Order: sequence, then structure tokens, then C-alpha cells
Amino acid sequence: MRLLPPALGASPGPARLGGVTPGLPVKAPMEMWTNSTERFYRIPEGKGPHSVGCTDLMTENAVEGSFLRLYYPARDATDTEEARWIPDREYYQGLSDFLNMYRIVGERLFHYYVGSVTCPAKSNAAFKPGEKYPLLIFSHGLGAFRTIYSAICIEMASQGFIVAAVEHRDESASATYYCKRRSVSESQEESTSNMEKEWIYYRKLKTGEEERCLRHKQVQQRAQECIKALNLILKISSGEEVTNVLHSDFDWNSLKDSVDTSRIAVMGHSFGGATVIESLSKEIRFRCGIALDVWMLPVGDDIYQNSVQQPLLFINSEKFQWADNILKIKKLISNDANKKMITIKGSVHQSFPDFTFVSGGIIARFFKLKGEIDPNEAIDISNHASLAFLQKHLSLKKDFDKWDSLVDGIGPNVIPGSNIDISPAEPE
Repeated sequence: MRLLPPALGASPGPARLGGVTPGLPVKAPMEMWTNSTERFYRIPEGKGPHSVGCTDLMTENAVEGSFLRLYYPARDATDTEEARWIPDREYYQGLSDFLNMYRIVGERLFHYYVGSVTCPAKSNAAFKPGEKYPLLIFSHGLGAFRTIYSAICIEMASQGFIVAAVEHRDESASATYYCKRRSVSESQEESTSNMEKEWIYYRKLKTGEEERCLRHKQVQQRAQECIKALNLILKISSGEEVTNVLHSDFDWNSLKDSVDTSRIAVMGHSFGGATVIESLSKEIRFRCGIALDVWMLPVGDDIYQNSVQQPLLFINSEKFQWADNILKIKKLISNDANKKMITIKGSVHQSFPDFTFVSGGIIARFFKLKGEIDPNEAIDISNHASLAFLQKHLSLKKDFDKWDSLVDGIGPNVIPGSNIDISPAEPE
């Protein structure tokens, strides 16, 4: 059975879709979109002691450069606006393509429902200096992009992490872009910028194309992009000048000596979870990793031959996983006590991205964006388990160890291991 990826993740097939699936009717019933109460939902704020800022960074005028959103502990400021959650209309178009909706329909719907949504982080707020912060590189899922895991990234930043959320350019994002210089004739008017955005949209499988081959190639590029982002942030922390082609007001020099280079981790969701595994195998500076509802198909066979030495936490949803995927996770865990797997009861694949917070009941049911558990409780369990795991394996001097039991799958709405039965079938 070919593995069909839902939006922002992946899945083993139509009967088990845990997220949004491509192949939706191109004209969803319009009455689903007319309840104005659907619009009044909000991404949760960080619960840690730090205010949170965010800013975008793009290097080089080419597709080979880095593109990321940085979330960071910020100085308290009341005069700074929150960042737009989805910053360009082209992302609506990309999501529409990914969901097999007409662009004109999807763009209108996304703009109406989430066009005014902001994430609870101050745009380009002044960085809060005075200590060295651990660094977390975040990798998004299939059909996603850098901004839509802000609930996780903001919580981590509020707890004292610098978080670099990479936007991948391997054609697995719904949409992304790089900046290129306009030709002389195009930029002769003084009011016209000499830069323009070159958009890259999600690439669907071609007829007869083997999915595993494509996804394995993509995951290797994704891992390199995570390592490139790591190098970029460490370069900035060392005091080197970096040119941001996006020309934001953020003072990148304020990040000098801000990163604790001995405390670096990598985290991701679904395809991003596979990216975590691939990144750990390639880069020893990542001291540990966290894979949220991982999709194992892209992971190469060589990875299972003891190539991931670092501690690794798998946090799964209840509704997404299936036997073959769990068997691969268990093969990777083997008998390593520093590799753990837990499952959040009542959760779905879309319990990790932000869409679960900004969708009301009707839309959430149609797109399977919410599970039986309250979205805020599900993300708290995931974040608390992540923080406890990071404290242990990055040797942090925090109080996150109060959530240690969650890492062992002990607590309300969490179980150790998986809810999936992988025992061999009884012979008849």
C-alpha cells in the first residue's frame, strides 16, 4: 500500500489518515465556512518566565541559502506588534495546492479564517542578553512551513531556548521562497526594490514515482539544511557579520555570545521527525533529538545500524501511528535506555501544528485537526515531556525535571510506548 501524506505530516493510507488528506473535494460545502465564531481562536502564549520575540532570517540570493524563523527570549516591550502567523498569500496558495483545492477557493477561505491571526511573539523585539541560551533547531512536517509550529517554538523560547525553525526548500513545504535580484530593466524605478521573491511550491509525486526514493532524497537535504541553520546561528553568536536579505529591523549583533554551544538539540514533527533522526546521524553537535509523531518512511536503512548514538525521544499521537512505523521506531530504539517512546492519549497527527488552535469545531472535524483531548492539554504534555528530556540530556539547571514522569509515559493522558498492537497475528 502506497503511503499517502496528509497535510503537515504523513500517513500510511486513506483508512488511517491522522491529519488532513489530499484529495479533499475541491469545493467544500460553503456553509462550513460561514460561522463567524470560527475566527476567534488563538495560539497559546509561552508559559515560561521570558517574553518571546521572533524574526526571520534569509541568507544569500539563491535557493542554497538558509531561511528560518528565530524565536528567542526578548526584552519586555509593550510597543512591539505580534508577528503575522502566515505572512504571505502564496502560503495560502501552497496549502490549497497541497490539499487539492482550487487556489481561488483555498486562498479566500484561509484569508478569511486565519488572515488576521498573529502568533504570540513580538516581531523583531529586542533580544534579551545576559546569559547563554541552549539552541534548538526545529524541522517542519510535509506541507508545512516555518511559522506554523509557533505554539511549540514560543513555549521553548519562553523557557529559555533560542529556537531556529527552518523552512525547507526540498519541495516538501507547501510553499517557500528565496530572494533574487531583479534585472536592471525591472528595477530602474527608484521606488521598486531590486529584490524579488522566487516561490517554490510543494512537489507532488509523479505518476509511477516511488515515494520512498523521493522522501529519502528530501530528508537528506532537510538534514543538511538543519546543520546549515546550526552553523549560521553559531556564526552569528561568535560575532561574525551575516547579511539578512530580508532587511528586518532586528539587531543581529545582539546575539553575540548568546548561544551555549555545548547545549544544542534538534526537534521536528512527522517528516521533520525523520529529519531529526537523519540530522542526529550526521551531526554530533546535536546532543539529543525529539521526534513528534515521526514518519519513518524517509529514514534510510543505514540509520538503523547504530548510526544514531544520541538520546532520542519519540512523542506520538494516538491516532496517526501504525504497526510498520512503530516497528521501525522500536528497531531504532533497540535496547538504548536513552531512547524513549510515549503516546499522548486522544491526540491526532495535527495536535502538534498550530492549526489545531485556530480552527473551530466544524472545520476541525472536517480536516481532522483536533482529537478527543483538549488541544492545549495535548501540547502541554508534549512540551513538558520535551523540556524534561532536554534538561536531562543537555544538563540544564532548570526545574523541568518535575515532568520527568512524562518521559516514561506516566501521567494523565499519556502512556509508555505505543497504543498500536505489533504482536504477530495468531495462526488460524
